[in-house]
Amino acid sequence: MSSARIFQPSKDASQSGMARTKQWLLEFDQTSPRETDPLMGWVGSSDMLQQVRLEFDTREEAVAYAQRAGIAYRVEEPHKPVVRKGLSYSDNFKFNRTAPWTH
Repeated sequence: MSSARIFQPSKDASQSGMARTKQWLLEFDQTSPRETDPLMGWVGSSDMLQQVRLEFDTREEAVAYAQRAGIAYRVEEPHKPVVRKGLSYSDNFKFNRTAPWTH
C-alpha cells in the first residue's frame, strides 16, 4: 500500500514571483531505499512512484483523488507568508524620519 503527502509548495527562494504556489501537490512517499550505482556513483531507486507528482487546484480535489484511489495520505498545511512592510530607498533620507541617523 502506498502512502502520499498532500501539500502546497512554498515560494522558490531564487525567484521573486509566486507562480506555482497556489496549487496543491500529491507526492508519494519513498517505499524502497535509494541505492548507489557502483559504476557512476549516481543515487537511484527502483520505486517509480517517487517520480510522480500530481497537481490539483484545491486541497479537496487532492484528498478526493487519494480517497478514490485508495491511497493513504496526510495533508500538510501551508505556512503563512510573512508580510513585509514595503519601503523605498528614498525613505532613508526623509527629513521626518522616525529613527535617528546612525552615521
